[in-house]
Amino acid sequence: MSAESPPPAEWKDRTWRPFVEGHPERAQEFLTSGGIPVEPMYSTDPASEGAGEYPFTRGIHPSMYRGRLWTMRQYAGYSSPAETNARFRYLLEKGQTGLSVAFDLPTQIGYDSDAPEAMGEVGRVGVPINTVDDLDALLAEIPIDSVSISMTINSTASILLSLLVALARRRGVPASKLRGTFQNDILKEFIARGTQRFPVEPSMRLVVDVIEYCQKEVPAFYPISISGYHIREAGSTAAQEIAFTLADGIAYMEACRDRGLDLVSVGRRLSFFFNSHNQLFEEVSKFRAARRMWARICRDRFGLDDDRACQLRFHSQTGGSTLQAMEPSNNVVRVTIQALAAVLGGTQSLHTNGWDEALSLPSEEAARLALRTQQIIASESGVADCVDPLGGAPFIENMTDAIEQEALSLIHEIDERGGMLKAIRDGYVRRAIEDSAYKSQLDQDSGKTTPIGVTRDGEIPEAPFSVDPAVETQRKEALSTHRAKRDQAEVESHLNHIEAAASGDSNMIPVMVDALEAGCTLGEICTTLSRVFGEFQDHG
Repeated sequence: MSAESPPPAEWKDRTWRPFVEGHPERAQEFLTSGGIPVEPMYSTDPASEGAGEYPFTRGIHPSMYRGRLWTMRQYAGYSSPAETNARFRYLLEKGQTGLSVAFDLPTQIGYDSDAPEAMGEVGRVGVPINTVDDLDALLAEIPIDSVSISMTINSTASILLSLLVALARRRGVPASKLRGTFQNDILKEFIARGTQRFPVEPSMRLVVDVIEYCQKEVPAFYPISISGYHIREAGSTAAQEIAFTLADGIAYMEACRDRGLDLVSVGRRLSFFFNSHNQLFEEVSKFRAARRMWARICRDRFGLDDDRACQLRFHSQTGGSTLQAMEPSNNVVRVTIQALAAVLGGTQSLHTNGWDEALSLPSEEAARLALRTQQIIASESGVADCVDPLGGAPFIENMTDAIEQEALSLIHEIDERGGMLKAIRDGYVRRAIEDSAYKSQLDQDSGKTTPIGVTRDGEIPEAPFSVDPAVETQRKEALSTHRAKRDQAEVESHLNHIEAAASGDSNMIPVMVDALEAGCTLGEICTTLSRVFGEFQDHG
């Protein structure tokens, strides 16, 4: 059946026309290798909603990957801005379509590379960024007005946004041209990851500052990516992952409503970030359930009647915690299964882990193979030719319903406890994740779910990649040079403005941008904020 042929009557012309009219370059026949035509979508119930229709169980776009493939990202960041820039340009040359930046722990928590707290951690698990000059070096020769940039940053997301805006000004790029996503999800740090710097309330204020500023000045950026990835990495089940993630989403929506923001506009620029693990059908069902749940939360709980504002757009990443250091080449298979699950589940963006990441940061060869894995799935498997290809299967539909019901019961429990912020404070969410993680570890230790290739006396290969310890010295020297060149009186003046703004209730981003342009560093701004906000103390 050609693209010009009329669709079957049961499709009511609703999923076919957007596929043709919206993407004329894709107006072609979709055939299997044996010449069998592939229709846009299949269903045993013609009255059920299609893809692109509320509540979006089958996908948020009518044509899904027939019209446009998912964005292929590779998460990268290590050593120095210059070295990470070289990796980015390599991946772009190999066909990557968006950048995803990993920051080192000092940057994530708000310490400069020469701070005592940063000792031994500079450049180890991501790239260190202290100044506008560092971000300029990280993105050298990369057109920031056309390449989508995702930043995995939370506690200091407001400062990284300010750095990006300051860099755009330096390069003469309007902020409205910037595209990408900030993670900016501080709540999951309190329950699953631990890089929070400030207490919950001021942390939430900074999250909403980013959302509000992006609405007005950087409208093409997604200002928050509400993350279940780290919740799953900490040991949650699939149902817990989406329940706690959507509960975080509810808390952010409530905070935006309290700020007086237009929730339709907020909803249209929210995104989510999920993990993809080994059990293929459970993962596919989890993604479908999450879409349906969020659509109904937006409509029923927040009264949003705009379909786009109710759509759950999500990035996914294969499960880092599933990778094994023993027989690490087996991880290629794991990553492939997980990537396939994300695609079958309708992801909008995907990162595939390198097979050697259980040993170290990924080697160049492993990063290339991870990207090729996505490209082969997209171009050679045929799974992108049909919208929601597993939808309608009794197993998938029942699994989707079961995960949804379990997740809804968890959200109800959180509501009964007074909402997500209170559930975080009383330790409920963390305890639930820890209980699941403990059970999973017992299953592995007993042999019930021991990963293939993992044995008690198995050998672990040598790590293929390590960060040069000299990087820390080089970053300290760069900061020393930076501080020597700037106007210290001007720096102090801007830090005083930040302290005054933090003591009030105005949006913090404009004063941060000005301070960074004057030469202030990320660590200096965080230290100033901590004098007003205090620092989070975890008492267990």
